[in-house]
Parts: sequence; structure tokens; C-alpha cells
Amino acid sequence: MRRNQSVLQVAADQRSQLLKCAASRTLPAGDVFRARLILALAEGQTYSQIMRSLQTTAPTISRWKQRFEEEGMAGLDPRHKGSQPRVADAKVQARIARKTQQKPSDGSTHWSCRKLAKALGLSKSTVQRVWAQTRLKPHRLDRYMASNDPDFEKKAADIIGLYMNPPQHAAVFCVDEKTAIQALDRLDPVLPLSPGRAERHGFEYYRHGTLSLYAALDVKTGEVHGMTAARHTAQQFIAFLTGLVERAAWAKEIHVVLDNLSAHKTKDVDDFLAKHPQVRFHFTPTYSSWLNQVELWFAKIQRDVIARGVFTSVADLGTKLRKYIRAYAKSAKPFRWTYTDPTHRIRPNKIAGTAY
Repeated sequence: MRRNQSVLQVAADQRSQLLKCAASRTLPAGDVFRARLILALAEGQTYSQIMRSLQTTAPTISRWKQRFEEEGMAGLDPRHKGSQPRVADAKVQARIARKTQQKPSDGSTHWSCRKLAKALGLSKSTVQRVWAQTRLKPHRLDRYMASNDPDFEKKAADIIGLYMNPPQHAAVFCVDEKTAIQALDRLDPVLPLSPGRAERHGFEYYRHGTLSLYAALDVKTGEVHGMTAARHTAQQFIAFLTGLVERAAWAKEIHVVLDNLSAHKTKDVDDFLAKHPQVRFHFTPTYSSWLNQVELWFAKIQRDVIARGVFTSVADLGTKLRKYIRAYAKSAKPFRWTYTDPTHRIRPNKIAGTAY
């Protein structure tokens, strides 16, 4: 297509400004496009040539040519300034926040942004913006456990006192059992890690059996003493304590922090304590496992060994657990506990310490 056209007249100052604009790398693309279009017309290029070089249409060329002829450089300013950003006013924000904290009427447990937007006759983007501003996250769920122990403050203060200011010439151990650890063997081969692909395990597995792990974390050194057992009974617990007493023979007192498992309170255990008066138990309050530091270590061995482990037998599981414990002892460090105000009474349902 070829149109009859006269060369567009451009003044020297306009040409200089257009050249500068056409070569710019920071101006909006639309400004650069219009400058190049006018310069092409000033050079006498045909509409067909400009349409090919600038990937545009004849009506667009005609429109900007006419505006430049009528208004000069001012005619190249875009006429559409864009829509104003939509901001939900306080009334709309309050309406969204109030509705979000109510249960949906369809029986579901929480709102999605699209479901709430439809219910309120708003756009999902508006709901998303208000949720972000008010920090409402209906898709999230946090769980908590409140202790119902009437002696919570007394027990918690006792245990935290052992961590922060242990008695002289005494050993402090955090003891617990990790029971029913499954020796799972994958039926399909494990596909190893490779660039762009995570390690992959097959869904099918074979269960060889279970194993229990007794562990005692030395609060002072961070070292862990462990023992594997087929079952977690009072007899196994006493055998573990006996080994712990032998390891800490230097200590005048041995303080053991442990939970309220029934195997920890049998007659045989009472007889053991009577024969070893230097051993003193400190039971954590109910539903307060976070006070026992060995739980932190159990979480670590779960991540490092158990969760992704492949075990060909129960014996293989025990071997790998003991190997990890021996390796951990070489670089063990104590957990650092902080308490905001040790002189302040510990109150139920409040975090008394933070472990790092």
C-alpha cells in the first residue's frame, strides 16, 4: 500500500528534541514510538515503510501526524492518562475484615479471596489488598497447646532454673524416648539428587519393624547419650538411667528433666531412685514438652536421619541412629536459652524461654 503524502515539516528545535527522545532508553515506549514515527514522516518515508519498520497501522500514523501538524510537540502527548488506582475506603476495609472473621455460610471452614469477593460484590484484588494491609490470613492455621497443670509455674521455674543456673558439681540431663521409629525400606530404588531434580523416593515401602531410642542431652555440653531398645518399658528405662549414672559418676547430683510417661513412675523406678539418692527427677508440666531440651535434638535427628532414611532392617536402623549420635558428639554444642525477666513469675500460656 502506498499513500500520496507530503513530507512532514519539522522545525530544527523539534527535530533535535525528537532525535533525543527516539534514542532514549528511559522514556516510556510510547513516547519513543511517536518520536520515531514523526521522524520517519519527516524523512519522507511512505506509510507502508513506516508500518513495516514500526509494526503499526495506517490509522495510527495518520492520527499522530495530524496531531503533530495541529499542536506540534504537545500533540504527541498521550491523551489517555490511565485509570486512577482504586483504593478501598475505610468502610469497605472494615466490611471485608468483619466478614473474613465470620464463617462462610456454605459450611466451609474459611474464606478464599474469590469466595469472599463474590459474597461482597467486590473484586478479588480488592480483597487481597485489604487482607495484606490488615494482615488477615484465613488460609493459615496455627495450633497451640495450653498446659492444664495446676503446678505449671512451680515446675517450669524449677526446670528453667536448672538450665540457667545449674547447681555446682552437678550434671543436668534432659531425657526422653522416641518410640516406634519405623524401619522403612523402599521397594523402588531411590533416584538421586541431580541438577534441576530433587531426590525422589517411591511411594511403596516395606516395614521391617520398629525401634525405640532413649536419649539424654547433657545441658552443659550439648552431647547426647543414646540407647536403642526393642520396646520402651520401665526396665529399659532403668537400664538407660544406670548407664547415665555411670557416665556421670563424677557428679555429686544428677538432675534429670523428663516428662510424665507412666514408665517413668513405676515401683521399679522408685526403687532405683531410692538406691541412687544423687539422682533427682524434674517432671515437666503437662503438655509442656517444649521445656525439655532433648525434644529439640529429637527434631534434628528426625530431619537428618529418620524422615528420608532407607533401612533394610531394624538392626540397620539402630546402626544408623547410633552412628549419627557418635558423629553428633564430635561437634555438639549446648542449646542457648534466654528468658526475658528471670525475676518475673512464669505464667501459664506464655512462652517462658526460647531455644536457639
